[in-house]
Amino acid sequence: MVLTDDQKALQETARRFARERLLPDYQKREKLGVLDRELIAEMGQLGLLGVDLPETLGGLGVDGVTTGIIAEELAYGDFNISLVPVGISLNAAILIRHAQPELTSEWVPRMTRGEAVVAICLTEPRGGSDASNLQLRARREGDQYVINGEKTSITFADRADAYLIFARTGLPDEGARGVTAFFIPGNTPGISRTRFDDVGSAIAGRGSVFFDDVRIPLSHRLGDEGKGFTQVMQGFDYSRALIGLQCCGIAQASLDEAWAYAKEREAFGRPIGQFQGVSFPLSEGESHIAAIRQLCYHTLALRDAGLPHASEAAMCKWMGPKYAFDAIHQCLLTFGHYGWSKDLPHQQRMRDVSGLEIGDGTAGVMKLIIARGRIGRAAVQY
Repeated sequence: MVLTDDQKALQETARRFARERLLPDYQKREKLGVLDRELIAEMGQLGLLGVDLPETLGGLGVDGVTTGIIAEELAYGDFNISLVPVGISLNAAILIRHAQPELTSEWVPRMTRGEAVVAICLTEPRGGSDASNLQLRARREGDQYVINGEKTSITFADRADAYLIFARTGLPDEGARGVTAFFIPGNTPGISRTRFDDVGSAIAGRGSVFFDDVRIPLSHRLGDEGKGFTQVMQGFDYSRALIGLQCCGIAQASLDEAWAYAKEREAFGRPIGQFQGVSFPLSEGESHIAAIRQLCYHTLALRDAGLPHASEAAMCKWMGPKYAFDAIHQCLLTFGHYGWSKDLPHQQRMRDVSGLEIGDGTAGVMKLIIARGRIGRAAVQY
């Protein structure tokens, strides 16, 4: 992929920030378990948040390919911090398309400045992949909605400043047609939150959000009633390609470190990189990540051109986390007994990236999307 001068400049800014500000304290931030808001604000000041959003709202108005370049570079330094700009690209776009102008003009600039984190709330205790089977209820009362229920497995659950939620306003048997989207500030009365003790991505604060008679004005509904599920599905094809590039970024960090170690570490009188048992597995990881990277940018280029890309996005989403995990695992093994230590970052990278083998759509669901693209609804099996 040949980059323009503007893309190269943004890439260099993101690369320098990732390597100088994010990478050195990647493991330290996990131990603290806190989302560093100063880092997020610094990213906003550098113009690394919401780059694909309109300039009038604090973005740079760039395309999806350029957004992917920044996501990959940031993930190289800290996979978990890179979740923030990817979330902004998804959530802010939904607000711009469907929210009232007053809501958009207040919140989107706050997101691009790094002053607000918004969590998207779709998954519920009864299921995540079957996202149209929602139980959270929104009942209309005059010019307000009253919301009751629980969302779970929500990234930034206990640290978000606002929630973009999907609730059932229609009958249960209406499926996706009875789902409506809402925007709810985090300080709204009736909201409570918990945080899970996860294997990885500690600073992301995954957990549950509870809504107990939460009242919001009609102006906080996004789009038409009963159209919410369609709205969010449109955004996921985009974010899945960005997620794939996040996975490429974090895997590349471990690969670079493993190659450097293979040149320095000696065994039997020569660098271990001269042994095929060391260099070939790393070469395989390098090949897989390079191929997935190109697929992700191809998917974003299709999106930028207004062409269908749902199948390609699904490919990015299931292949990215899987092959990134495999590559990082091989890097850990390359370091031998040093790798089997929390002093090195490979174990944390494996744990962090593995969460996206589940979140935002499992591999099984992604493969179903691909199959539907090839043979239609006949691909559905119950």
